[in-house]
Amino acid sequence: MKAGPGLLALVVLSVSACSVKKPANTYDSCELFDDKRKWYKYTRKSYRKWGTPIGVQLSFIYQESGFRHNAKAPRRKLLWVIPWKRKSSAFGYGQVVKRTWKTYKRETGRRWADRDEFKYVVDFIGWYNDKSHRKLGIDKKDAYNLYLAYHEGHGGYARRSYRRKRWLMRAARQVQRRARRYERQLRRCESKLRRKRFLGIF
Repeated sequence: MKAGPGLLALVVLSVSACSVKKPANTYDSCELFDDKRKWYKYTRKSYRKWGTPIGVQLSFIYQESGFRHNAKAPRRKLLWVIPWKRKSSAFGYGQVVKRTWKTYKRETGRRWADRDEFKYVVDFIGWYNDKSHRKLGIDKKDAYNLYLAYHEGHGGYARRSYRRKRWLMRAARQVQRRARRYERQLRRCESKLRRKRFLGIF
């Protein structure tokens, strides 16, 4: 029996929904990579290319989107009640705004990169943090200051605009603590993850 266009569309949507399903456990890097096996390959590739540790990459994504591929900036409220325009164009795993994403695509030659694809977002985080390191002198393991620069932009960080935002500095401390925890967890399972990659399991 030949499948109709409606059935084919339903199948495509179902497959797509499964492929972007949020990991069951976002608090443990070992369980996260056990659930999303290709993600280890992508984060390790970004680390080797740009130098941002895997734990820092994961912590940025946890803070920005909670690992939701289609996360969007919250809407403003009209008359304090009616949902209105969104506060920014931030979208995807890394909550990257359109203009910065266009710069990333142009500079890296990744014309087809999308903000809702994990492999491109972890590469973006590495690329952006590499710029923070070169422009601002921030160590690539310093999750606290890297996150402040990621949130405020390089110009904002240089002007120390974050000092007027206590909530942001609290968030950056959370990013730092979570990155350290992810790295500790990863030490107990990374040899197994590398072995699986070598054997071609993912």
